[in-house]
Amino acid sequence: RFEDGTVSFLDIIALKHGFDVLEKLTGGMEKIKQHTFALAHYTYTVLSNLKYANGAPVVRIYSDTDFRNPDAQGPIINFNVLDENGQVLGFSQVDSMASLHNIHVRTGCFCNTGACQMHLDISNEDIQRNLQAGHVCGDNIDLLDGRPTGSVRISFGYMSSFEDAQTFLNFIIATRLSNSDAEIPLQSVTKLPTESVPDDHLSFNKADELSPILQISDRELGNIPSEAETTGSWQPPEPEAESMRAAVSETAVPTCRKGGKPITVAKIYLYPIKSCSAFEVTEWPVGNQGLLYDRNWMVVNQNGVCMTQKQEPRLCLVSPSIDLKQKIMVIQAEGMDPISVPLEDNTGKEAVICESKVCSHRVKTYDCGERIAGWLSAFLGRPCRLIRQSSDMKSKSHQKNTKGLSSAKSISLSLVNEAQYLLINVASILQLKEHISARLKEPLEIEELIQRFRANIVISASESFEEEEWAEISIGALQFQVVGPCSRCQIICIDQQSGERNKEILQSLSAARGRKTNFGIYLMNQPFCSSFSDTLSVGSQVLPVLKENTEIQPPTSSEEKCSG
Repeated sequence: RFEDGTVSFLDIIALKHGFDVLEKLTGGMEKIKQHTFALAHYTYTVLSNLKYANGAPVVRIYSDTDFRNPDAQGPIINFNVLDENGQVLGFSQVDSMASLHNIHVRTGCFCNTGACQMHLDISNEDIQRNLQAGHVCGDNIDLLDGRPTGSVRISFGYMSSFEDAQTFLNFIIATRLSNSDAEIPLQSVTKLPTESVPDDHLSFNKADELSPILQISDRELGNIPSEAETTGSWQPPEPEAESMRAAVSETAVPTCRKGGKPITVAKIYLYPIKSCSAFEVTEWPVGNQGLLYDRNWMVVNQNGVCMTQKQEPRLCLVSPSIDLKQKIMVIQAEGMDPISVPLEDNTGKEAVICESKVCSHRVKTYDCGERIAGWLSAFLGRPCRLIRQSSDMKSKSHQKNTKGLSSAKSISLSLVNEAQYLLINVASILQLKEHISARLKEPLEIEELIQRFRANIVISASESFEEEEWAEISIGALQFQVVGPCSRCQIICIDQQSGERNKEILQSLSAARGRKTNFGIYLMNQPFCSSFSDTLSVGSQVLPVLKENTEIQPPTSSEEKCSG
């Protein structure tokens, strides 16, 4: 009686056939329960006993049972990952790392705020404070004041296999433990022979063989201390004086920046086409949405959905450049003849205005024509089109009310995800480079790292990560306010010269920065009241104002950051 429209009678008719197929494949729900619980039981047992070298647990599992009774516990494990000091790593970071290993997890509160409050010890007052800080359901704000706002969940189904459980456990070990840290050695994770798992794990004709494959005997369980025994008496150790995390931690700068070498702009990049190659300049006009023509265009697939390097890494091989005198954008790629697109906005009678989405924001765009669509489709090997943000709709279609800005006006954005500008510091890059080089067989060049982080403004400062303590900066006559850190995603794993992926980059950043994958800061510039006459130039001095007595709010986008 609550059906909105016609009852789904076709799906109802299909139910019997679906249950029949499920019975044939698996032997029935009872066998599915045994199989999935055996997987969850095994994973829970190993996961709850993983420890760092100092005895600290690697995860904190949230459960009302001890995973011994399948009638009381389903095949789901809910947890948060901890560092060696017992601090929670944000679920967004765990999700980003898992995606690099082709593992899909669910994160957040799972539409169960009551259980979330109970297990995470979140009071009603905390919920209100989190909401006031900008946290909403589905966003990436995973930690507030060092406390988690949600957790990570893995689930097993009838098609899940023992190898799936092993893959997940090996992912946790690889990303959180060095070989010397793992008190439960890798052999413990793989002690059940993979040969015993059926080749076709979807064909369960011998239903009684479903669960014994993965069961752990009571004797084996008796030899492994319980989670309470392994974690109950552990206390966070005193922080060590020298460690990799300490070296690249979120250190504070003095309340008043001391004199020394001036901070200057070292490089300026714009990205005319979202997620394509950078266009480096020595000076460039500034508009009311950021650098002029920065991310004014984007590539969409045949369904009109924005394409980024996450789905198509070869976008980084598409190189646009802007010729202000000839008023054209020239696009080049290896093996293709250069093609040009006019800079003049073609919004007119012939242009078809369509609505597109950048993350959760709706933007008005128009198609740039068949010629460039064919060029891009030929290079990328899939149907796609180039669209441009409509200039007459910019102020209405993509705005952001940013807390902390002195003006009450909305800030107009181009096709960026978060803010008008992204700034990184060469000193921070050099600090990070040391740790990445220690993990990679071939060290990265500084220029390659800069390109991976896809910033608009690269500064040269004397202190690494001092930019994270800034509230405002001035560059010449331009005034910017910091609106939060940039939480990095898997795009930094893509070599911007070749399009090849290397997941070690994000893992190294995570290890070096401790609990977050932040790198760089977002900037907003106040809307101009006059014509766009200001320019940003390499060599200009940067004058920062520190955060003291200034409340800075993080971005509140519900989507992954830095995907363009």
